[in-house]
Amino acid sequence: MIDAQDAVALAHRAEWARVVAALTRRFGDLDIAEEAAAEAFATAVERWAADGVPPNPGAWLTTTATRKAIDRIRRENKRDDKQKEAQMAYDPPEPLGVIDDDRLRLIFTCCHPALAMESRLALTLRMVGGLTVPEIARAFLVNEGAVGRRITRAKAKIKAARIPYRVPSAEDLPARVTGVLAALFLVFNEGYLATGPDTDPVRHDLTAEAIRLTRLIRALLPDDGEVTGLLALMLLTEARRSARVSNGELVALDEQDRGAWDAALIAEGHRLVRERLATGMAPGRYQVLAAINAVHTSARDIRDTDWSQILALYDQLVRLDPSPIVALNRAIAVAELDGPQVALAAVDRLADRLDGYHPFHVTRADLLRRLGRGEESRAAYDRAIELAGNTAETAYLIRRRDQLR
Repeated sequence: MIDAQDAVALAHRAEWARVVAALTRRFGDLDIAEEAAAEAFATAVERWAADGVPPNPGAWLTTTATRKAIDRIRRENKRDDKQKEAQMAYDPPEPLGVIDDDRLRLIFTCCHPALAMESRLALTLRMVGGLTVPEIARAFLVNEGAVGRRITRAKAKIKAARIPYRVPSAEDLPARVTGVLAALFLVFNEGYLATGPDTDPVRHDLTAEAIRLTRLIRALLPDDGEVTGLLALMLLTEARRSARVSNGELVALDEQDRGAWDAALIAEGHRLVRERLATGMAPGRYQVLAAINAVHTSARDIRDTDWSQILALYDQLVRLDPSPIVALNRAIAVAELDGPQVALAAVDRLADRLDGYHPFHVTRADLLRRLGRGEESRAAYDRAIELAGNTAETAYLIRRRDQLR
Protein backbone atom coordinates (compact mmCIF):
# COMPACT_ATOMS: atom_id res chain seq x y z
CA MET A 1 0.00 0.00 0.00
CA ILE A 2 1.30 3.48 -0.91
CA ASP A 3 2.14 5.63 2.13
CA ALA A 4 0.88 9.16 2.66
CA GLN A 5 4.14 10.86 1.71
CA ASP A 6 4.30 9.04 -1.62
CA ALA A 7 0.61 9.68 -2.24
CA VAL A 8 1.07 13.42 -1.73
CA ALA A 9 4.06 13.41 -4.10
CA LEU A 10 2.04 11.59 -6.76
CA ALA A 11 -0.92 13.91 -6.25
CA HIS A 12 1.31 16.95 -6.57
CA ARG A 13 2.45 15.81 -9.98
CA ALA A 14 -1.00 14.87 -11.18
CA GLU A 15 -3.14 17.57 -9.56
CA TRP A 16 -1.06 20.71 -8.96
CA ALA A 17 -1.97 22.49 -12.20
CA ARG A 18 -5.59 21.37 -11.96
CA VAL A 19 -5.95 22.76 -8.43
CA VAL A 20 -4.21 26.06 -9.26
CA ALA A 21 -6.28 26.48 -12.41
CA ALA A 22 -9.56 25.80 -10.60
CA LEU A 23 -8.73 28.30 -7.87
CA THR A 24 -7.58 30.91 -10.36
CA ARG A 25 -10.87 30.62 -12.20
CA ARG A 26 -12.85 30.98 -8.99
CA PHE A 27 -10.88 33.71 -7.20
CA GLY A 28 -9.15 35.51 -10.04
CA ASP A 29 -5.82 35.81 -8.25
CA LEU A 30 -2.71 33.77 -9.00
CA ASP A 31 -1.14 34.54 -5.61
CA ILE A 32 -4.17 33.27 -3.75
CA ALA A 33 -4.42 30.22 -6.01
CA GLU A 34 -0.76 29.28 -5.64
CA GLU A 35 -0.55 29.83 -1.88
CA ALA A 36 -3.83 28.07 -1.15
CA ALA A 37 -2.76 25.11 -3.29
CA ALA A 38 0.57 24.92 -1.47
CA GLU A 39 -1.21 25.01 1.90
CA ALA A 40 -3.58 22.25 0.79
CA PHE A 41 -0.69 19.98 -0.14
CA ALA A 42 1.03 20.75 3.16
CA THR A 43 -2.17 19.87 5.00
CA ALA A 44 -2.44 16.64 3.01
CA VAL A 45 0.94 15.50 4.31
CA GLU A 46 -0.43 15.60 7.88
CA ARG A 47 -4.03 14.58 7.32
CA TRP A 48 -3.41 11.69 4.93
CA ALA A 49 -0.86 10.20 7.28
CA ALA A 50 -3.43 10.26 10.09
CA ASP A 51 -6.68 9.59 8.21
CA GLY A 52 -5.50 7.67 5.17
CA VAL A 53 -5.35 8.71 1.52
CA PRO A 54 -8.78 9.86 0.29
CA PRO A 55 -10.39 7.95 -2.58
CA ASN A 56 -10.26 11.06 -4.79
CA PRO A 57 -7.09 13.00 -3.91
CA GLY A 58 -7.67 15.68 -6.54
CA ALA A 59 -11.13 16.55 -5.27
CA TRP A 60 -9.88 16.55 -1.66
CA LEU A 61 -7.05 18.91 -2.56
CA THR A 62 -9.28 21.26 -4.55
CA THR A 63 -11.82 21.45 -1.75
CA THR A 64 -9.16 22.01 0.89
CA ALA A 65 -7.38 24.64 -1.22
CA THR A 66 -10.68 26.44 -1.82
CA ARG A 67 -11.31 26.61 1.92
CA LYS A 68 -7.77 27.89 2.48
CA ALA A 69 -8.33 30.61 -0.13
CA ILE A 70 -11.64 31.67 1.41
CA ASP A 71 -10.05 31.78 4.86
CA ARG A 72 -7.26 33.99 3.55
CA ILE A 73 -9.68 36.39 1.87
CA ARG A 74 -11.71 36.65 5.04
CA ARG A 75 -8.59 37.28 7.10
CA GLU A 76 -7.61 40.09 4.80
CA ASN A 77 -11.14 41.48 5.03
CA LYS A 78 -11.18 42.01 1.27
CA ARG A 79 -13.60 39.37 0.19
CA ASP A 80 -15.98 41.68 -1.66
CA ASP A 81 -13.14 43.45 -3.46
CA LYS A 82 -11.60 40.17 -4.51
CA GLN A 83 -14.91 38.90 -5.82
CA LYS A 84 -15.52 42.08 -7.83
CA GLU A 85 -12.01 41.97 -9.24
CA ALA A 86 -12.47 38.34 -10.21
CA GLN A 87 -15.77 39.10 -11.91
CA MET A 88 -14.32 41.98 -13.96
CA ALA A 89 -10.97 40.53 -14.91
CA TYR A 90 -11.25 36.77 -14.89
CA ASP A 91 -14.77 35.83 -15.89
CA PRO A 92 -14.07 33.80 -19.05
CA PRO A 93 -16.14 34.14 -22.23
CA GLU A 94 -18.07 31.33 -23.81
CA PRO A 95 -15.70 28.48 -24.68
CA LEU A 96 -14.12 28.75 -28.13
CA GLY A 97 -15.41 25.79 -30.10
CA VAL A 98 -15.45 22.73 -27.85
CA ILE A 99 -12.47 23.81 -25.74
CA ASP A 100 -13.33 24.44 -22.11
CA ASP A 101 -10.29 23.67 -20.01
CA ASP A 102 -9.12 25.50 -16.90
CA ARG A 103 -5.48 24.53 -17.40
CA LEU A 104 -5.54 25.82 -20.98
CA ARG A 105 -6.91 29.12 -19.67
CA LEU A 106 -4.17 29.16 -17.07
CA ILE A 107 -1.38 28.71 -19.60
CA PHE A 108 -2.70 31.47 -21.88
CA THR A 109 -2.88 33.76 -18.85
CA CYS A 110 0.70 32.90 -17.85
CA CYS A 111 1.86 33.44 -21.44
CA HIS A 112 0.10 36.75 -22.07
CA PRO A 113 2.13 39.03 -24.41
CA ALA A 114 2.05 41.82 -21.82
CA LEU A 115 4.58 39.77 -19.88
CA ALA A 116 8.26 39.48 -20.79
CA MET A 117 9.09 36.11 -22.37
CA GLU A 118 11.35 35.12 -19.47
CA SER A 119 8.54 35.85 -17.03
CA ARG A 120 6.00 33.92 -19.10
CA LEU A 121 8.16 30.82 -19.13
CA ALA A 122 9.04 30.99 -15.43
CA LEU A 123 5.41 31.58 -14.44
CA THR A 124 4.17 28.73 -16.63
CA LEU A 125 6.69 26.27 -15.21
CA ARG A 126 5.66 27.31 -11.70
CA MET A 127 1.88 27.54 -12.10
CA VAL A 128 1.25 24.87 -14.76
CA GLY A 129 4.24 22.59 -14.26
CA GLY A 130 4.38 22.87 -10.46
CA LEU A 131 8.15 23.21 -10.52
CA THR A 132 9.92 24.82 -7.60
CA VAL A 133 11.96 28.00 -8.00
CA PRO A 134 15.27 26.06 -7.76
CA GLU A 135 14.10 23.65 -10.48
CA ILE A 136 13.11 26.53 -12.74
CA ALA A 137 16.43 28.25 -12.10
CA ARG A 138 18.28 25.14 -13.27
CA ALA A 139 16.08 24.94 -16.37
CA PHE A 140 16.91 28.57 -17.24
CA LEU A 141 20.57 28.41 -16.18
CA VAL A 142 20.03 31.47 -13.94
CA ASN A 143 20.07 32.06 -10.18
CA GLU A 144 17.05 31.40 -7.98
CA GLY A 145 16.64 35.05 -6.98
CA ALA A 146 16.17 36.07 -10.61
CA VAL A 147 13.51 33.40 -11.13
CA GLY A 148 11.65 34.43 -7.98
CA ARG A 149 11.62 38.05 -9.09
CA ARG A 150 10.37 37.11 -12.55
CA ILE A 151 7.46 35.17 -11.09
CA THR A 152 6.57 37.90 -8.61
CA ARG A 153 6.66 40.61 -11.29
CA ALA A 154 4.57 38.50 -13.67
CA LYS A 155 1.82 37.90 -11.12
CA ALA A 156 1.80 41.58 -10.16
CA LYS A 157 1.53 42.56 -13.83
CA ILE A 158 -1.38 40.18 -14.39
CA LYS A 159 -3.21 41.68 -11.43
CA ALA A 160 -2.43 45.32 -12.22
CA ALA A 161 -3.26 45.02 -15.93
CA ARG A 162 -6.37 42.91 -15.24
CA ILE A 163 -5.18 40.31 -17.72
CA PRO A 164 -8.18 38.06 -18.32
CA TYR A 165 -8.20 34.42 -17.40
CA ARG A 166 -9.44 32.95 -20.67
CA VAL A 167 -8.51 31.37 -23.98
CA PRO A 168 -8.03 34.21 -26.50
CA SER A 169 -10.59 34.98 -29.18
CA ALA A 170 -10.19 33.33 -32.58
CA GLU A 171 -8.67 36.44 -34.18
CA ASP A 172 -6.13 36.90 -31.37
CA LEU A 173 -5.13 33.26 -31.08
CA PRO A 174 -2.45 33.03 -33.82
CA ALA A 175 -0.45 35.94 -32.37
CA ARG A 176 -0.64 34.48 -28.88
CA VAL A 177 0.35 30.92 -29.64
CA THR A 178 4.12 31.37 -30.11
CA GLY A 179 4.77 32.13 -26.46
CA VAL A 180 2.51 29.30 -25.38
CA LEU A 181 4.37 26.79 -27.55
CA ALA A 182 7.72 27.93 -26.12
CA ALA A 183 6.39 27.45 -22.60
CA LEU A 184 4.92 24.04 -23.36
CA PHE A 185 8.21 22.94 -24.92
CA LEU A 186 10.02 23.90 -21.71
CA VAL A 187 7.48 22.04 -19.57
CA PHE A 188 7.91 18.99 -21.80
CA ASN A 189 11.71 19.19 -21.64
CA GLU A 190 11.63 19.37 -17.86
CA GLY A 191 9.62 16.16 -17.83
CA TYR A 192 11.80 14.52 -20.47
CA LEU A 193 14.97 15.12 -18.45
CA ALA A 194 14.09 16.49 -15.02
CA THR A 195 16.62 18.93 -13.58
CA GLY A 196 15.89 18.39 -9.90
CA PRO A 197 18.23 16.05 -8.00
CA ASP A 198 15.40 14.84 -5.77
CA THR A 199 12.87 14.07 -8.50
CA ASP A 200 12.39 11.14 -10.84
CA PRO A 201 14.80 11.46 -13.77
CA VAL A 202 11.88 11.31 -16.22
CA ARG A 203 8.59 12.96 -15.20
CA HIS A 204 5.78 11.47 -17.26
CA ASP A 205 3.26 13.76 -15.55
CA LEU A 206 4.90 16.82 -17.13
CA THR A 207 5.41 15.31 -20.58
CA ALA A 208 1.83 14.00 -20.59
CA GLU A 209 0.42 17.38 -19.55
CA ALA A 210 2.46 19.23 -22.18
CA ILE A 211 1.20 16.81 -24.84
CA ARG A 212 -2.39 17.12 -23.62
CA LEU A 213 -2.31 20.91 -23.76
CA THR A 214 -0.61 20.91 -27.16
CA ARG A 215 -3.36 18.64 -28.48
CA LEU A 216 -5.94 21.15 -27.23
CA ILE A 217 -4.15 24.01 -28.95
CA ARG A 218 -3.99 21.99 -32.17
CA ALA A 219 -7.75 21.54 -31.93
CA LEU A 220 -7.98 25.34 -31.87
CA LEU A 221 -5.41 25.85 -34.66
CA PRO A 222 -5.40 22.70 -36.83
CA ASP A 223 -3.67 24.46 -39.74
CA ASP A 224 -0.83 26.01 -37.73
CA GLY A 225 2.33 24.21 -38.81
CA GLU A 226 4.32 24.95 -35.67
CA VAL A 227 1.57 23.64 -33.38
CA THR A 228 1.49 20.42 -35.38
CA GLY A 229 5.29 20.32 -35.46
CA LEU A 230 5.58 20.68 -31.70
CA LEU A 231 3.01 17.96 -31.12
CA ALA A 232 4.88 15.62 -33.50
CA LEU A 233 8.18 16.43 -31.78
CA MET A 234 6.72 15.68 -28.36
CA LEU A 235 5.15 12.40 -29.51
CA LEU A 236 8.33 11.13 -31.17
CA THR A 237 10.35 12.03 -28.08
CA GLU A 238 7.82 10.59 -25.63
CA ALA A 239 7.75 7.35 -27.66
CA ARG A 240 11.28 6.60 -26.44
CA ARG A 241 10.57 7.25 -22.76
CA SER A 242 10.36 3.63 -21.55
CA ALA A 243 13.78 2.87 -23.07
CA ARG A 244 15.58 5.94 -21.75
CA VAL A 245 16.29 4.86 -18.16
CA SER A 246 17.43 1.46 -16.90
CA ASN A 247 18.38 0.65 -13.31
CA GLY A 248 18.49 4.32 -12.45
CA GLU A 249 20.83 5.20 -15.32
CA LEU A 250 20.15 7.12 -18.51
CA VAL A 251 20.37 5.01 -21.66
CA ALA A 252 21.85 6.88 -24.63
CA LEU A 253 20.06 6.77 -27.98
CA ASP A 254 22.64 4.43 -29.53
CA GLU A 255 22.17 1.93 -26.66
CA GLN A 256 18.37 1.97 -26.40
CA ASP A 257 16.18 -1.06 -27.05
CA ARG A 258 14.24 0.22 -30.03
CA GLY A 259 11.74 -2.57 -29.62
CA ALA A 260 10.63 -0.88 -26.41
CA TRP A 261 9.69 2.33 -28.19
CA ASP A 262 5.98 3.13 -28.39
CA ALA A 263 5.03 2.22 -31.95
CA ALA A 264 1.67 4.03 -31.80
CA LEU A 265 3.23 7.34 -30.76
CA ILE A 266 5.92 6.99 -33.44
CA ALA A 267 3.30 6.28 -36.10
CA GLU A 268 1.27 9.32 -35.05
CA GLY A 269 4.36 11.53 -34.98
CA HIS A 270 5.45 10.38 -38.43
CA ARG A 271 1.97 10.98 -39.79
CA LEU A 272 1.99 14.55 -38.51
CA VAL A 273 5.43 15.18 -40.02
CA ARG A 274 4.26 13.85 -43.39
CA GLU A 275 1.12 15.94 -43.11
CA ARG A 276 3.18 19.12 -42.80
CA LEU A 277 5.56 18.10 -45.61
CA ALA A 278 2.57 17.56 -47.90
CA THR A 279 1.51 21.20 -47.53
CA GLY A 280 4.66 22.35 -49.32
CA MET A 281 4.95 25.26 -46.89
CA ALA A 282 8.32 26.28 -45.44
CA PRO A 283 8.66 24.62 -42.03
CA GLY A 284 9.33 26.41 -38.77
CA ARG A 285 11.67 25.41 -35.95
CA TYR A 286 9.44 22.81 -34.30
CA GLN A 287 8.62 21.19 -37.64
CA VAL A 288 12.31 20.78 -38.47
CA LEU A 289 13.03 19.35 -35.02
CA ALA A 290 10.14 16.92 -35.50
CA ALA A 291 11.56 15.88 -38.88
CA ILE A 292 14.97 15.22 -37.27
CA ASN A 293 13.28 13.01 -34.69
CA ALA A 294 11.33 11.26 -37.44
CA VAL A 295 14.61 10.30 -39.11
CA HIS A 296 16.00 8.97 -35.82
CA THR A 297 12.87 6.93 -35.07
CA SER A 298 12.72 5.54 -38.61
CA ALA A 299 15.99 3.64 -38.15
CA ARG A 300 15.63 0.07 -36.90
CA ASP A 301 19.22 0.23 -35.65
CA ILE A 302 21.51 3.15 -34.84
CA ARG A 303 23.71 2.02 -37.76
CA ASP A 304 20.77 2.57 -40.13
CA THR A 305 20.43 6.25 -39.18
CA ASP A 306 20.48 8.57 -42.20
CA TRP A 307 22.98 11.09 -40.81
CA SER A 308 23.25 12.99 -44.09
CA GLN A 309 19.53 13.74 -43.93
CA ILE A 310 19.83 14.75 -40.28
CA LEU A 311 22.71 17.09 -41.12
CA ALA A 312 20.71 18.64 -43.95
CA LEU A 313 17.84 19.25 -41.54
CA TYR A 314 20.20 20.83 -39.00
CA ASP A 315 21.52 23.11 -41.75
CA GLN A 316 17.94 24.19 -42.31
CA LEU A 317 17.41 24.64 -38.57
CA VAL A 318 20.53 26.79 -38.20
CA ARG A 319 19.00 29.26 -40.66
CA LEU A 320 15.85 29.43 -38.54
CA ASP A 321 17.54 29.35 -35.15
CA PRO A 322 21.26 30.23 -35.24
CA SER A 323 21.71 29.50 -31.54
CA PRO A 324 24.80 27.83 -30.04
CA ILE A 325 22.68 24.91 -28.83
CA VAL A 326 21.52 24.16 -32.38
CA ALA A 327 25.14 24.42 -33.54
CA LEU A 328 26.15 21.95 -30.82
CA ASN A 329 23.53 19.42 -31.91
CA ARG A 330 24.55 19.89 -35.55
CA ALA A 331 28.13 19.03 -34.59
CA ILE A 332 26.97 15.62 -33.36
CA ALA A 333 25.69 14.84 -36.85
CA VAL A 334 28.95 16.19 -38.32
CA ALA A 335 30.89 13.71 -36.16
CA GLU A 336 29.01 10.81 -37.74
CA LEU A 337 29.73 11.97 -41.28
CA ASP A 338 33.08 13.78 -41.13
CA GLY A 339 34.61 12.33 -37.99
CA PRO A 340 35.12 13.47 -34.38
CA GLN A 341 38.08 15.76 -35.16
CA VAL A 342 36.02 18.00 -37.46
CA ALA A 343 33.13 17.99 -34.99
CA LEU A 344 35.37 18.83 -32.03
CA ALA A 345 36.68 21.93 -33.81
CA ALA A 346 33.09 23.09 -34.31
CA VAL A 347 32.19 22.35 -30.69
CA ASP A 348 35.22 24.13 -29.26
CA ARG A 349 34.17 27.32 -31.05
CA LEU A 350 31.08 27.34 -28.80
CA ALA A 351 33.00 27.19 -25.51
CA ASP A 352 32.54 30.83 -24.49
CA ARG A 353 28.77 30.66 -24.90
CA LEU A 354 28.08 27.16 -23.57
CA ASP A 355 30.52 26.61 -20.71
CA GLY A 356 27.66 26.46 -18.20
CA TYR A 357 25.59 24.08 -20.36
CA HIS A 358 26.32 20.50 -19.40
CA PRO A 359 25.45 18.87 -22.78
CA PHE A 360 28.31 20.91 -24.26
CA HIS A 361 30.76 19.12 -21.96
CA VAL A 362 29.08 15.75 -22.56
CA THR A 363 29.53 16.21 -26.30
CA ARG A 364 33.19 17.25 -25.89
CA ALA A 365 33.85 14.31 -23.59
CA ASP A 366 32.45 11.85 -26.12
CA LEU A 367 34.37 13.35 -29.04
CA LEU A 368 37.62 13.41 -27.05
CA ARG A 369 37.04 9.79 -26.02
CA ARG A 370 36.60 8.80 -29.66
CA LEU A 371 39.87 10.56 -30.49
CA GLY A 372 41.73 8.64 -27.76
CA ARG A 373 42.37 11.74 -25.65
CA GLY A 374 41.45 10.08 -22.36
CA GLU A 375 42.62 12.67 -19.82
CA GLU A 376 40.90 15.52 -21.62
CA SER A 377 37.79 13.40 -21.98
CA ARG A 378 37.79 12.61 -18.27
CA ALA A 379 38.07 16.31 -17.42
CA ALA A 380 35.14 17.09 -19.70
CA TYR A 381 33.06 14.35 -18.07
CA ASP A 382 33.93 15.78 -14.64
CA ARG A 383 32.66 19.20 -15.71
CA ALA A 384 29.47 17.68 -17.16
CA ILE A 385 28.84 15.72 -13.94
CA GLU A 386 29.33 18.89 -11.93
CA LEU A 387 26.69 20.72 -13.98
CA ALA A 388 24.15 17.91 -14.53
CA GLY A 389 21.12 17.91 -12.26
CA ASN A 390 19.46 14.71 -13.44
CA THR A 391 20.31 11.67 -11.31
CA ALA A 392 20.03 9.15 -14.15
CA GLU A 393 22.20 11.24 -16.43
CA THR A 394 24.77 11.72 -13.69
CA ALA A 395 24.95 7.96 -13.19
CA TYR A 396 25.44 7.47 -16.94
CA LEU A 397 28.19 10.10 -17.11
CA ILE A 398 30.04 8.62 -14.12
CA ARG A 399 30.01 5.19 -15.76
CA ARG A 400 31.27 6.59 -19.06
CA ARG A 401 34.03 8.51 -17.31
CA ASP A 402 35.09 5.51 -15.24
CA GLN A 403 35.33 3.37 -18.39
CA LEU A 404 38.15 5.56 -19.67
CA ARG A 405 41.60 4.06 -19.34
